[in-house]
Amino acid sequence: MKCFQGLRTAMNKAAVAFGVCCALLIASIPTQPAIAATVKMSTSKICHDLRSPYYERVKIFTSYPSLDACLADGGRLPKNIRANNHATVNPGYSRNAYKHWIDEDKDCLDTRHELLTDLSTIKVTTTRNGCRVLRGRWNDPYSGQIIFDAAAIDVDHLVPLAWAWQHGAADWSPQRRKEFANDPVNLFAVKLDLNRSKGARGPYEWLPPNQKFHCQYVSRYLRVMLIYDFTSSSREQIRTLRDTICD
Repeated sequence: MKCFQGLRTAMNKAAVAFGVCCALLIASIPTQPAIAATVKMSTSKICHDLRSPYYERVKIFTSYPSLDACLADGGRLPKNIRANNHATVNPGYSRNAYKHWIDEDKDCLDTRHELLTDLSTIKVTTTRNGCRVLRGRWNDPYSGQIIFDAAAIDVDHLVPLAWAWQHGAADWSPQRRKEFANDPVNLFAVKLDLNRSKGARGPYEWLPPNQKFHCQYVSRYLRVMLIYDFTSSSREQIRTLRDTICD
């Protein structure tokens, strides 16, 4: 009996020692803190960064890496905060800085409708005066789906105008910005909702849901950046991403 009791005592001590060791081991494992969203867009489309007095109160939100990205995706600032108080907003940026959707050849079709005509796999249907495309057949590379109604399509700037401004376009001439905004190399016909969800985000922040198109998407993005005078650091970042995705 004494032998049995001694054995049980030894086992209990061993169990305690094992538990202490496990606790110490777990405590020594480094943990990664939860990464909070830099900017939160509330359900009412208000963009809150860390300086907003309501930041901690917003529990249901879409996260963005910057205030610029949130605002470009349809968000707005809180009423008590003026945009010029935020250094993160692109200084001087306005979509009007780019003369886009022009009718270069004076045939009454602007850049958008010229592109819809060129990309349709069938003959397009237009308005009576021939100035607007109504129907066709478009392969949306972002979703991998086929679209027939032009009203369901946005013509997306692959390299977004606001993103371009932040990475070099602010220093371009007005003529160069016009060329960029209407260059078919930088344009895709895609589902309206996908273009809106992308907003002004670059490929580090947003990629199309069609994973088969990721390599082409980033490769084309880099191609545009090599054509136009973007900063060398931003080019190298996209090149690195391209090499990673297309590996």
